[in-house]
Amino acid sequence: MTQLKPPASDILQTTLKQRFGHDEFRPMQRPIISDAMDGRDILAIMPTGAGKSLCYQLPAVLREGTTLVISPLIALMADQLKALEANGIRGTVLNSSVEPAEIARREAAARNGEYNLIYLAPERLMGFAGQRLINNVPLNLIAIDEAHCISEWGHDFRPEYRQVGLIRQRMPDTPFMALTATATPRVAQDIITQLGLRNPAIHRGGFERPNLYYQVRPKQRVLEQILAYLQMNPHHEGIIYCHSRKGVEEMAQRLVQHGIKALPYHGGLDHDVRSANQHEFIYGQARVMVATIAFGMGVDKPDVRFVIHADLPRHIEGYYQETGRAGRDGAPADCILFFSYGDCAKIERFIMEKSDPKEQEHAMWQLRQMVRFAYATQCRCIPLMAHFGQDHPGNCNHCDNCLEPPITHDATDDARKFLSAVARLGQRYGVAYVVDILRGQSSERSKLEGHESLTVFGIGANQPAAYWRRVAETLLIKQVLTQTQDEFPVLTLNESSLPVLKGQVPIEVIQPKAMGRKNASKPARDGRDDGGPYDTDLFESLRQLRYTLAQEQNVPPYVVFNDASLRDMARIQPTDLGEFTRVSGVGEHKLNRYGKIFTDAIREWLDNRR
Repeated sequence: MTQLKPPASDILQTTLKQRFGHDEFRPMQRPIISDAMDGRDILAIMPTGAGKSLCYQLPAVLREGTTLVISPLIALMADQLKALEANGIRGTVLNSSVEPAEIARREAAARNGEYNLIYLAPERLMGFAGQRLINNVPLNLIAIDEAHCISEWGHDFRPEYRQVGLIRQRMPDTPFMALTATATPRVAQDIITQLGLRNPAIHRGGFERPNLYYQVRPKQRVLEQILAYLQMNPHHEGIIYCHSRKGVEEMAQRLVQHGIKALPYHGGLDHDVRSANQHEFIYGQARVMVATIAFGMGVDKPDVRFVIHADLPRHIEGYYQETGRAGRDGAPADCILFFSYGDCAKIERFIMEKSDPKEQEHAMWQLRQMVRFAYATQCRCIPLMAHFGQDHPGNCNHCDNCLEPPITHDATDDARKFLSAVARLGQRYGVAYVVDILRGQSSERSKLEGHESLTVFGIGANQPAAYWRRVAETLLIKQVLTQTQDEFPVLTLNESSLPVLKGQVPIEVIQPKAMGRKNASKPARDGRDDGGPYDTDLFESLRQLRYTLAQEQNVPPYVVFNDASLRDMARIQPTDLGEFTRVSGVGEHKLNRYGKIFTDAIREWLDNRR
C-alpha cells in the first residue's frame, strides 16, 4: 500500500492530507477544528462552499467516540456519507430511507463503536430510536447542520429543530457545534439561546463568494436567454429555480424539447420520482435540475456551474443559500436572476394571506431587501453582505454591475407622464392599461371609458411598451407609486408622487443590457482557474474516465474526484504515483484506489498527443 508523506508534523495537517486529500485548510476551518478538539461549544457561520462538513468530520476521525450530526436533509446525508466512504472514513445514516432491519443492524454497530460519524434527522432525534442511540452510544460531539432552522427569525424555520435544544439538558457535558451559512446577527443569537451553547467559540466568516458571478437580467424571453447560456457553456450543469410546480414542469419540458436533459423536482412529485430525478442529476445523467424555490434540494454537488432563478426569490437568505449551491468546488460559477416587478406583486399577494401581522411585516421587509438587491446599480455585494451585517467596499469584480456598469438615463419627464396618466385614469387601473393609454393603443375599453379623449392618451407613443414598464417598475421600487395587493393590482399615487409630478425629484431608469449571445455569460475563463492554466482537452478526457468509474461503482462522479482535482491533474499532468500525490483531493485512500488508473490514462493521453 502506498503511503503519503505527511506534509507537516502536526496531527491536524497530517490528517487533512492523509484522510481527506487536501494540502491546506480553507479559511476558518483550522481554528474551528482546533476548538472542537478542545471540546468547546461552537457556533460557525460560514459561507456555503467554505467546507463546513470538514469542521466536524476531521475531529470525528481523531477523537474517541462518535460524532452525531443532525441534518434536516436526507439527500445531503447520503451525499456526505458517500464522500466519507470514498475517503475510507466510517459513517452511517439513520433516517426514514433505511429499512427497519438495517436500522437495527446499524444501531448495534454504533453501540460497538464502529462509526466515526452518525447522521440523524431532527425528527428522529427525539423519538424512541433517537433516545436509544443517545443513551447507548458514547458521543464526542453533536453537530447541528443548517442550524438557522432552529430560529423562528430564520428563513427556513422548522419546529422540530427546537427539540434539539432539549438534548443539551440531557447531555450537558457533550460539546455542541452549530453550523449555518445564512444567519443574520439576530438569528445567530437565537441559535445560541435555543441550543443553550455555553460560552461558545463564535466563528463568523465573510459571506462573500468570490468565485460566484452575480447577474440580474430583465425577465424577457427567459427561455431564449437560458438556451443561449447553455449553448455557450455546453459542459455546464446546474439548477434552475421557479416559484410554482407548474412553472417547474413547463420549464423542464421546454428544455427537453430543445434537446437539454432536464428534470423537474418539486413537492408535488411522487417520492420515488423525486429521488430518481435527483439521482440522475447528482450522478451526471441529467444536465439541468428544475426545482421549486420552496422545496430545498439539499444537494451537496460541488460541480454545479450555474444557478438560475427564473422567478424572484422571497428573501435574500433564500437567494444566498440557493446561489450557494453553485461552485462549491471553488471554481467559477454563474448566478443569474431574472427580475420583473410582476414577480414582486405576486409575492406580496402571498404575504398578505398570512394571518399574523408581525409575519406580514417581516416578510414584506425581506421582500423589499430582495428587490433592492435586484434593482441595485452599485456592486451587488454591497446590499448582499449588508443583509448579513457585513460591510463591503464595492468593486467586487464578480458581479454584472462591476464588470459591466449599468447605464442610466434621466427619465424624470417620462415619470411625470406616467404618474399623470395614473391620476387622469382615476387610480383604477394596472400597469398594462396605463401603458396602453400612454402609447395611444385604442381598444373597446378605452373607447367605452372615454379615455381616448384624455390629454395623456398617446403622449408616450414614441417609446415601446417595454420602456414604459421599466418606468413603472422604477417608480414602484422607489415607492413613488403604489400597487394594490389583490388579484388584479391597481396603481395608486402616494405622498411621494407629488414631488416627482412637480419635477422636484429626478428619476433615473436603468437601461437593460443587451440579451442573447453577447450577454449570455461573463467573460470566458475556460482553461484557467486560480491555480493557473490547464489543458482543457485532458480535463475533458479525465471527466469521461471519472464518469465511467462512477458508473461502475454506482457513486456520483464527484465522489471519485471533483472537478477541481481533475483540473489539477490537467495542470500537473502526473504520470507516476509520486507526482499524483500533489493533486488536490488525493489522500491515501484515493491514491491507492485511483492513482494507477489516472496516471496510466494521463500517460496514454500524453503519448497519443506526441
